[in-house]
Amino acid sequence: MEPKLAKTKADIEMCKEVILEFRPNVTEENYLDLVMKMMEKDGFKLVYIPNNENTKAVAFIGYREYVMLRTGNMIYIDDLFTSPECRGKGYAALLLDYVAKEAEEKEIQSVHLDSGYMLHDAHRLYLNKGYFLACNHFAKKIAF
Repeated sequence: MEPKLAKTKADIEMCKEVILEFRPNVTEENYLDLVMKMMEKDGFKLVYIPNNENTKAVAFIGYREYVMLRTGNMIYIDDLFTSPECRGKGYAALLLDYVAKEAEEKEIQSVHLDSGYMLHDAHRLYLNKGYFLACNHFAKKIAF
């Protein structure tokens, strides 16, 4: 399977099930508007692997380009997920390769992502793809 860049509402809808599985904080009601807003406003890109019937995505990666003082031009991967029943087929590796190729073609200096501490299989993949542990990520929730 080849990764496909989501360009249309139909493409975005094809990814809904797998994204909602990964991001339960996103609702069916706000899904389409949220993704389209991110694409239009923030340059968010959504790339997916469709199932054999081409009816839904089984894996996806979401990312965007940034320029930071610390990193220069970079791509930040917001999300990378493969449906549990489709794991072990190399889909995540294909999606990471897709992003790396884009970075290379655009002469972007680095690709970054965050990963949960307990996701050892994911960490193995990232290390095998040439990623390294660069820092710890801290976050603070703001109550309002």
